Amino acid sequence: MAPVRPDTPCVAVCSTTFDEVCRGCGRTVAEVANWVSMNAEQKEVVWQRILAQGYPRRNT
Repeated sequence: MAPVRPDTPCVAVCSTTFDEVCRGCGRTVAEVANWVSMNAEQKEVVWQRILAQGYPRRNT
């Protein structure tokens, strides 16, 4: 069973100025765009990766 997570990793610190990864949540542009259509398993894969990378970050 997947852990209980917020609906989205978004922390309203949105910036992809230097590459394709959001500075706030750690998701790629494609992941942000497709988030609402992803199933729970797909979202959990993203959650695990971004948490391992130290995201979400509120102060970037």
